[in-house]
Amino acid sequence: MDTEDRRGRRYTGGWAWQRRAACRGKDAALFFHPAGERGERSQEREDAAKRVCTRCPVRGQCLEYALAADERYGIWGGLTEDERRVLPARARRRGRSATAGPPRRT
Repeated sequence: MDTEDRRGRRYTGGWAWQRRAACRGKDAALFFHPAGERGERSQEREDAAKRVCTRCPVRGQCLEYALAADERYGIWGGLTEDERRVLPARARRRGRSATAGPPRRT
């Protein structure tokens, strides 16, 4: 099943990766902040969610999906919405994909 984002871009990757996600079965509230959450409580929740993502075997695929689908809320692939918002712009300036690793040295 394809997903189309708000700009008409499509995510055509499969969904099988979700079955292997470290967040599977976890409370979604860990990855999505409640309205008005700020300060230390927000940082603690984000840190806890990112710890889950750190050990996730499909973190890259999750981030790829979030960028392609223009997910505007929550932690996906170990990044917050603010961190994801700047990622594609940086990658475009460097001339490579947003989910690509560092440039290789030859």
